Amino acid sequence: MFQNWILLIASYVFYACAEWRMIPLLLVSTIVFYWLGIRIQSSDNEKKTGLLTTLGVVLGVGTLLYFKYFNFFIQSFSSLFNSIGLHTNWHTFKIIMPLGVSYFTFKLISYVVEVHRGKMDASRNFVAFANYVAFFPTIMAGPIDRPNKFIPQLSAPRTFTYFQGQDGFQQILWGLFKKAVIADNLSPYIDSVWANLGSSSGSAILFALILYSIQMYADFSGYSDMAIGISKLLGIRIAKNFNYPFFATNIAEFWRRWHISLTSWLTDYVFIPLNIAFRELGKFGIILAIIINMVLIGMWHGANWTYAVFGLYQGLLFVPIILAGKMNKKQKLILNRWGGPKCLDILKMVGIFMLYTFGIILFRAENLSQSAQVVAGMCNMSLFSIPQGSLKLLPYLVIMALIIVYEWHNRKSEYALQPENVDAKRADLKIFIKDIIVVALILGLGNFGANQFIYFQF
Repeated sequence: MFQNWILLIASYVFYACAEWRMIPLLLVSTIVFYWLGIRIQSSDNEKKTGLLTTLGVVLGVGTLLYFKYFNFFIQSFSSLFNSIGLHTNWHTFKIIMPLGVSYFTFKLISYVVEVHRGKMDASRNFVAFANYVAFFPTIMAGPIDRPNKFIPQLSAPRTFTYFQGQDGFQQILWGLFKKAVIADNLSPYIDSVWANLGSSSGSAILFALILYSIQMYADFSGYSDMAIGISKLLGIRIAKNFNYPFFATNIAEFWRRWHISLTSWLTDYVFIPLNIAFRELGKFGIILAIIINMVLIGMWHGANWTYAVFGLYQGLLFVPIILAGKMNKKQKLILNRWGGPKCLDILKMVGIFMLYTFGIILFRAENLSQSAQVVAGMCNMSLFSIPQGSLKLLPYLVIMALIIVYEWHNRKSEYALQPENVDAKRADLKIFIKDIIVVALILGLGNFGANQFIYFQF
């Protein structure tokens, strides 16, 4: 189909502009997994299909381990042996990490697993399958789409409608607003504090950490909104990646709302199988499964022990709600007379936000020593002073407060700026006014420097 060819060429050109040397890896991976999918479905031998599926998983995980973690393991084992007196002379290799490798390898693994489970037919259309792997809006930073939802959309011609275009444009605009106005304006202050931990007050460090949590959300959810919006303009629906995570009242709910495509992927392919394997251990088995799952979520982000400890920390936060039997219970909020959350729920939201923010120390730190330095920097009386330079951020803090109110009011929508699909003629003026306000804020307050998206590094 002509549309699919144009989309595939555009995706490969996009990827080549970012890292042309990795085009052969992307193409070979696509060909191998396309062949594996067909072989898995066409074979009647269960042992053979199991071996082929295992081969696909090993190839996917192996690709990720080699490019992202091989040097890390060399350094880690070398340091371990040296610390116990077994001196080694191991050297790391010059390995170029392919952009988007964390995303397209997970797509490939889920494809062979879903075909093996019988949840989808193997794709016989190579162009459609190649588009699934290399789809340009998502290959750099997700979301991580499932094949049984993405590939079927390429089997029929895609048409463009007025509401679809309006919806896509609104989501791109909202994502750009969060990235340019919020995330990129908070970045200079956060970077400055982080670069001067020794001379920054405890309050400035704490304030920078809180802002970094907000920057992470605005930056990554902003990218996800733009990727989803662009996909809508192309007639393709991709996975939702955020669902207002800072309105969560427990840690399990938070992770169901944050980086949804990654957490749901690891839940399906790691946590659930582990939970079944450990079911005889009762609640301890659930705790063990969730900790392994969260450590893998942490390690997925990069080859550094800080990410592993970040995942361990997040996993340990699940222990109280698992012991209380509340991990899978969705919290139903009882609203006050003004339509807002009650005080107890607000305290829970703030508590979950601060617990997550404390973990962000590990996420941002270059190593475990620096994370300890951050904690030590807050543990003094300067924690109760006014953060240096914080008044300069007052306009953005006001905007953030208004965004929180606006997102709460529109929390049942896919994204806060989403237009209602009713009586478009009557809604046009209201939508136009909103767009003018958002565009004015982007042009007037947006920081269009060289700040790349945070999740490009992963």
